[in-house]
Amino acid sequence: MIKDFLILNFIGKENRIGLKVNNNFYVHDFDPKSNNDQLVISILNLIKKYKVNLSNNFSVLVNNGPGSFSSIRASLAVAKGIKISKKINIFGFKNSDLGQFNLVNIEFLIKKNLIQKNLIKPIYLS
Repeated sequence: MIKDFLILNFIGKENRIGLKVNNNFYVHDFDPKSNNDQLVISILNLIKKYKVNLSNNFSVLVNNGPGSFSSIRASLAVAKGIKISKKINIFGFKNSDLGQFNLVNIEFLIKKNLIQKNLIKPIYLS
């Protein structure tokens, strides 16, 4: 079961990342004019701020789209980098399955198995 996680909802509009650690949920919203480079910096800042231990009990959830090509590719690259370096689990989900970005909806995704482990198939908008 997924207990602690980082969720990347970075698809080109209303970009957000969330962090659930020790039953607390933190959200970072991005400025609509922000670029993909700020994703890594924001994740590192959240991890440092809340003293997160990235271990094999930690997971990353990534929005597969539909969405912006560059935003989805950036979030997938970051998620895969964390997976490789820290040996954590990575899961993908569809934007349509999430609804509003809040802890209740995210936990619903997890509980109803609307996420796919290691099977990332992005859907890009053209």
